[in-house]
Amino acid sequence: MKRALITSCTSLLLLALVACGNNAAPDNTASQAPATQMTPEPSQTILPSASSSASPEANEPSSTPDAVKVEKTYRMNKNYFIVPIDKEKTENKVVLLTFDDGPKAPETLDPLLDILDKHNARAIFFVNGYRVKANPELLKVIDDRKQIIGNHSWDHIELKKEKEPKIKEQIENVQAIVKEITGKTPVFFRPPFGSSNDAVRQISKDNGLLFMTWSNGSLDWNMAKTPEAKRPQAVIDNVLEQLHPGSNILMHELPWTAKALDSLLTQLEQKGYSFVDPDAIDTEL
Repeated sequence: MKRALITSCTSLLLLALVACGNNAAPDNTASQAPATQMTPEPSQTILPSASSSASPEANEPSSTPDAVKVEKTYRMNKNYFIVPIDKEKTENKVVLLTFDDGPKAPETLDPLLDILDKHNARAIFFVNGYRVKANPELLKVIDDRKQIIGNHSWDHIELKKEKEPKIKEQIENVQAIVKEITGKTPVFFRPPFGSSNDAVRQISKDNGLLFMTWSNGSLDWNMAKTPEAKRPQAVIDNVLEQLHPGSNILMHELPWTAKALDSLLTQLEQKGYSFVDPDAIDTEL
């Protein structure tokens, strides 16, 4: 009887120890479980976002909610005029607005954008890579304001004097930085000074770019001898003197051009001209 009692007590003691051990294991597991379970949660949150931002579709203009596909109703002829593809259906009394050598500064860029908005006009801003690198936020502003970004080479050098590897670098580096900042790759190219050769044309074509110079020069870049107060009117006079249907108007991101622009666009409208949407120009013809 005494031996049975001792055996029973011993069994009870062993059961108690086992029970304590079993209770300790869940406590340790529970204390580690939150960390183990929470580790995948950030990756589950981050990965979809990262993959969507890296997706090629996310970088295409058509992926943006407010993107509207514009019908290609115009082309550029060999003289760089913008002309209707179907002359019977499309207005020919249009001009193309372009601005070179930016983006420079908010003080010179913002007035141009405001006036374009006022006239419901879109333009091509032909940018230089070195300026984009210095002012990436300004390039984003141009894109956010629904204007079109074109390629004007990296350093604004005379490309026809360069070897092919240098030409490729000057053109393709601009393509890359604009795509990196805006998610869109330029489709228009204008060589600095209008200077080109067969290599420049071929490399721009290889990069999916429509090569153009201009057909109507405002001469806003050549006014060192013109008193500053008279420069805006000189810009207007120069454009109107060369005006013709399809004018491809060359201007620059300059303060006197900004001062001239509202009056210039008003006078063009009064003469019955409208402003061709660059997205309506077929770059593959």
